[in-house]
Amino acid sequence: PERFNIAKAVCDRHAAASPDRTAIVFEDADGTARKLTFGVLQSEANRLANTLVQLGVRPGDRVAIHLPQCFEAAIAHVAAYKLGAIALPLFSLFGPEALRHRLADSGARALVTCQANLGVLDAVRDELGELAHVLVTDGQASYGQDLRGLMARASDAFETADTRADDPAMLIYTSGTTGDPKGALHGHRVLLGHLPGVEFPHRYFPQAGDLFWTPADWAWAGGLLDVLLPGLFHGVPVLAKRFEKFAPEPVFELMARHGVRNTFMPATALRMLRQFPDAGRFGVQLRSIASGGEALGEDLIGWGRETFGLTINEFYGQTEVNLVVGNNADVMPVKPGSMGRPIPGHQVSVIDEGGQEVPVGDVGMVAVRRPDPVMFIEYWNKPDATRAKFVGDWCLLGDLASRDEDGYLWFKSRDDDVIISSSYRIGPTEVEECLNQHPKVMMAGVIGSPDPIRGEIVKAYVVLADGVEKSDSVRDEIQAHVKRQLSAHEYPRQIRFIDELPLTVTGKIQRVRLREQDAEERSGE
Repeated sequence: PERFNIAKAVCDRHAAASPDRTAIVFEDADGTARKLTFGVLQSEANRLANTLVQLGVRPGDRVAIHLPQCFEAAIAHVAAYKLGAIALPLFSLFGPEALRHRLADSGARALVTCQANLGVLDAVRDELGELAHVLVTDGQASYGQDLRGLMARASDAFETADTRADDPAMLIYTSGTTGDPKGALHGHRVLLGHLPGVEFPHRYFPQAGDLFWTPADWAWAGGLLDVLLPGLFHGVPVLAKRFEKFAPEPVFELMARHGVRNTFMPATALRMLRQFPDAGRFGVQLRSIASGGEALGEDLIGWGRETFGLTINEFYGQTEVNLVVGNNADVMPVKPGSMGRPIPGHQVSVIDEGGQEVPVGDVGMVAVRRPDPVMFIEYWNKPDATRAKFVGDWCLLGDLASRDEDGYLWFKSRDDDVIISSSYRIGPTEVEECLNQHPKVMMAGVIGSPDPIRGEIVKAYVVLADGVEKSDSVRDEIQAHVKRQLSAHEYPRQIRFIDELPLTVTGKIQRVRLREQDAEERSGE
């Protein structure tokens, strides 16, 4: 449609029709469960929207949301969309450098966070660009404002902005191979673009009795656009629960306790669940499992059928253009190892450098034709990078694949150096820059190394500074530095100390040589 607002679609219309309907079920650390209805979601989002307006936030301003899966995260998203601001989701495990870049680069005006996450900002408080307001959801903190106190004084009535479908709604940063992560700007239409890619792999979601949960953080497209917002759009309850550490037994218990029927599970999570020997005793009754981010093998699909009595449906996309290829075993054969076929509504193909579709069986670049509602508007403040993403009307997804005679797409390789670990896309440059900031590191090169559980792990080749001796303690110190500054999912799980890095004549790291060295090291283990 010409005009569309995510908040109206996922909240206001349900609050008007059935305000007591459950929107979100939240389970805290001790197992206590609470429910948030659509009526309360609307009134709380209205209070927050009014609070943001009183603080000077205007349509088009960026509102950062640095929260785990919780009521407040959903409320903050709905409030931002209501006033026509741009939501900026931030992963709870981000370190100070990762937060500094995203907050400063986006020019975020306000940050909604919690006391547990607030301390990470201490080291970079003076480097956050235009950030004017830090709003803390759970009471007084060392700095920032008590958001609940402000909301208590705000009206629970707010007229949701009459936005165009193309108006900006969210800014999600994604890692690439060069430079810092780029912000992919999406319009309100992105939710409509996602819906077919959710409904198809989830076996024509929604069905009576459905309840949705994912271990993926709501700051990622996988948690926000593949689960939370589609669930709310369809009026299906979404379960919110964040584990300190993903472990099979508590996950099985959670899904059984709440009657989870639908889940998005990254392949790494599925591999971890598969290691549990007696999954059947929990009585989990899933109706659909979708997975994306890395390929599922035949053994994992077979385990899913044996354990849950259903086929795990793989889907494919990226933050810029998500859920455009997928499977639905109810209506088409699943070919293990294939990403599936284009989701109805999207034109996806394999093309050459000139933008021409390649013959069946040939390898080319995966691309999606515009216009498409799920496609990003642009990279934030990076017009050159935006232009480079397109060949004519084809948007390049950065992967090489082939297409078979039945229209199934088969992933071959990435045409860049992005590392996919536990379904997270990690840019090697960002990790290298963080490593190079450590005083004991002279230079570092980062690659992805194959791993049976995570798909890939971050592996760093490090040249130490003069006078620094190689040791386990130095390795531990460097790993801890990256964990603190970037994120726990980006630190190098393996570090090899070497005397010099392979470089091009222009001084660029030859990651292909590092990958060859990694292959030799693994073959000798």
